[in-house]
Formats: sequence, C-alpha cells, structure tokens
Amino acid sequence: MRPETTVGELRQSGYRPETVRAEMRRNLLDVLERGGRILPGVVGYEDSVIPDIENAVLSGHHMVFLGERGQAKSRMIRGLVELLDEEVPAVAGCEIHCDPLVAICRRCKTLLATDGDAVAITWLTRDDRYGEKLATPDVSIADLIGEIDPIKVAEGRYLADEEAIHYGLVPRTNRGIFAINELPDLMEKIQVGLFNLMEERDVQIKGFKVRLPLDVVIVASANPEDYTSRGRIITPLKDRFDVQIRTHYPTRLETEIAILDQEVPTTERAGRPVRMPDFMKAIVAQLTFEARGSSEVNQSSGVSVRVTLNNYETLIANAERRAVKLGENEIVPRVSDLHALAASMLGKIELEYSGDDRGDDAPVERLLNRAILAVFDRSTTLDRLGKVSEYFAGGWGVEVSDAMPADEYLEGIRAIPGLRDAIAALGPFESPALMASAAEFLFEGLHLHQKLNKDSQGGRTTYRA
Repeated sequence: MRPETTVGELRQSGYRPETVRAEMRRNLLDVLERGGRILPGVVGYEDSVIPDIENAVLSGHHMVFLGERGQAKSRMIRGLVELLDEEVPAVAGCEIHCDPLVAICRRCKTLLATDGDAVAITWLTRDDRYGEKLATPDVSIADLIGEIDPIKVAEGRYLADEEAIHYGLVPRTNRGIFAINELPDLMEKIQVGLFNLMEERDVQIKGFKVRLPLDVVIVASANPEDYTSRGRIITPLKDRFDVQIRTHYPTRLETEIAILDQEVPTTERAGRPVRMPDFMKAIVAQLTFEARGSSEVNQSSGVSVRVTLNNYETLIANAERRAVKLGENEIVPRVSDLHALAASMLGKIELEYSGDDRGDDAPVERLLNRAILAVFDRSTTLDRLGKVSEYFAGGWGVEVSDAMPADEYLEGIRAIPGLRDAIAALGPFESPALMASAAEFLFEGLHLHQKLNKDSQGGRTTYRA
C-alpha cells in the first residue's frame, strides 16, 4: 500500500493524473520494450489476435471481440487488466473513483473545495478497476448507468440533486475497464443509453441529466452472427466501438494440444501418476478438429476449445476409475476409454440431423473413428504391422476392454509376432498399462484400415481377421 493518505501528501509526491488509455498505452510500451508479451495465458493468437489488441491499446480504442464460443474472449478481456497500474489513488468513499486531483462528481468537488489537501484518499487495485456484465434481455439502464435512490431521497435530497443517484456498473468502473459479454443481447433502449454515455459522456436518469466525463475503456464480446445481424445492435453503438477483433479456433493440432497441457495438468491423481500416451492426447485434440469440419455438426454455434478440455478430463477420469477398481498403480487411458467421451461431448455441440437419423452416439462414433485413423496414420504405418496382420489372418483373435487389467494384455503382446516392436516404435512404453494402451491403439488402427474385424458386446471388444 502506498504511504500517501491525503490529497496534500499526494500532491507532494509528484503524482500526475493520467487517463486509462494513456496508462494502458504506457504499460504496453514498457512490455514491448522489454521483449515481453501481453496475455501470456492465451495460446494460439501470437500472430493474429494479440497484435490487433496491441494496436487497439496503443490507439486508445474501445474494442469488441467477435468470435464463436470457447475462443478465449473473456479470458483476453480480463487479461487486459494487467495493463493497468498496480495501484492508483482515489478520493476515499467516492462511488465512482474520482481522481483526487481531477474530481468529476459533485460530492468530491464539494469535499475538495471544503477540506482541500486534508481530504483522505484510498488506493485502488487492478481488480477494483474492472467491471463486467453479461448482457441479458433483463439488463436495465439502472444496472449499467444508475437510478434515483429512494433512500437518499428519503434522507432529504431533492430528485434533481446529483447525489440522489445510485450509480450503475459503468460509472462505478470509472478510471478502469468495463466489459460487456454478448453485447447484441442488450435491449435497444439500453444500447442507446450506453452509446450516449460513451459518446456524449452524460447520464440521463428519469429525466435528470448529469454531465459525467467518465474515463472508462469499454470492451465487449459478441458472436459474429449476432453482431452482424440487422436489429441485434444499433448502428451508432457499433460505430462507437473503434476496432473489431476477430478471434478464431486453433488452426494447428499442436496449438490445441498446447492448450490441453496448459489447462489440464496430468501429474497425478490421488497418489496415482497419470501417464498420457501422446497418441491418446492427439486423438482428443483431433476429435475436436474433426467436429469443426464435420457437416454433421452445426458450425454456426462453433465447437469450443472446452470440448477438448472436457473430453480430456473425461478420458482421464474413466482411466482413473479403472485404476482404482483394479488396484493398478498408474492411470493410463486407452482407446477403449474413448466411449466415455460421448457424454462430455454431446452437451457442447449441436448436431445436424437429417431424416430419421436421431441417434446422438452414431455421429460421435464416426468423428472418433476419423480422429483415431488420422492419428494412427501419423504415428505408424501398415507395413510395420504386417506380421500382426498375418497373425490374425491365421484365425486368431484378441479381446480388449476398458475394465480389463493391464497385465492381461502382456500375454497377447508376447504371443503376437511383431506387436512388441510396433509398440516400441510408438514410444518407450515399459509398463503394462502403457503397453496395453498402445496395443489397443494399433488394433483399432488396423480395424479402421479394414485389416481386422471388430465385434463389441457387453463392454468387451474382440478383434479378429
């Protein structure tokens, strides 16, 4: 906490008032000069979205982020708070955070005129200077701008008295950043009030007009389909946002996997280490990519990165459940665990149905098959599995299950010619659980290449020629 506690001490410290835009610009320039980057927790936007944000901050612009769900819009908006100073002074007790040297409300002007340098100050943190509101049809002018407070009127203030106003969220975020999520969902009359505040800097509450030069950077998020639809947002408000920043889903599988690694740590669970084969992690990420390019999925609503995260967590959970039940020492997901992903995925995507095809699991299974096949083709070749195919062609079969102990796979791995070498080519899989996961992956790849038949019944799957 800073040592200055009064306006007089603040003056003597050499403090100079600064607008929010100038403050954010100064701090951004400092980051760039040091070779740093803003929004360090956001992955995949280094060459696209982040440069646009930096340009907007340097220009002092209000911003609107356009993108489908699950594209880190809210995370980026909240991350902009890091461009504010750690602490700034404000008149103690002021509802709208008046600068001690540049007061804008009547209360603070009167207080400074009366008590001068003896007026007490407080220090605002970054969190104190951030406000956020989800736009819903029931949001009112009172929520965002303010209203007449009947309690203050009952205490003796006149309706025309500025101090009779109970300020809304935007004025209470004065000298900070205010975010509106899903902007087009605001009623038109609320959009008009917000535009008036941004453009004219005055507040009209039940016929009472207050000139209020607020210093607020407004940042909004919206779905492109809603934002560009006529009637969803008034043209003057759209024009008041200086820059539109288009977000996007990861364009590379490696980026999706990097997000997984960042958001879902897989060190251990309840004392059991989680050992995730690279091909299983790639399958989860590839599944989301397949959904984003599938005609069976409604693309207008998007396929969020949260689909990948939730599927990954569900995959680990199914493997953990098996490890606990069977008393195994490590948690290793297998292909036979992937059936559990339907439950976590169907709630986050919208399927396109045609005719009488109303089965939810079938589209997910088709997406999974395409994801496994894509990862299999990147991980190994059919030539490397030639001896394995010959073994099955001799009339042999193998049974797998997500409830089968890993040790039961070892006999089959030793008995099938070439399988151990193919597993070794995927990675240094030394434990029974890792080898079981690799074996299932190879069997499933051969099936999807029509080298093996697959029969699933009662939770167990049999592969044979």
